[in-house]
Amino acid sequence: MAIEILPATGDRFDDTERALDSGDGSECQCQWWLLPNGPWKDASIADRTEMFRTELDGDLPPGLIAYVDGEPAGWVRVGPRTAQPRLARTRDVTASTPEPLDDPSVWAVTCFVVRTAHRGGGLMKSLLDAAVEAARDGGARVVEGYPLDPTAAKRSSNQLFRGTVAVFEDAGFTVIDRPKPDRALVSLTLRD
Repeated sequence: MAIEILPATGDRFDDTERALDSGDGSECQCQWWLLPNGPWKDASIADRTEMFRTELDGDLPPGLIAYVDGEPAGWVRVGPRTAQPRLARTRDVTASTPEPLDDPSVWAVTCFVVRTAHRGGGLMKSLLDAAVEAARDGGARVVEGYPLDPTAAKRSSNQLFRGTVAVFEDAGFTVIDRPKPDRALVSLTLRD
């Protein structure tokens, strides 16, 4: 099995759509962390798709696509936390992070999609490792994640779009806080 992970850019839009074609990914278009509740509810799938296309055409790719044997198999959103404005309105984040909410050197890994056929093979870990490298290359000082802990409360695979605590810990992240038993804020310092 050959895994390649590449930036999600405009020329890879169709591949990104294929990678999101699992669970709620195709409906969400990975716009949840970008829109407040009102605009989120008002946006159609077509609206979200167009917003996502615009992101991929921008200067900074909003995430990475995993290919398994040349087939789009997974997605991870990674970028400056300030570019994901819902995070600054999320109590689990605002009450738990020690980092200033307006600090562009703090990046966040907020969304994973692993297509059903590729689950259970460690692709989420590969995506997270690549996301950390993308953050480092982008100048991040700190990378945060907001994973769930399925050992504390049963979760469906669709609900694990934030990642799991175990995968983040295995990648070197430290649990900073547990705002709820099944939720964590994790952090990895890349530079002082």
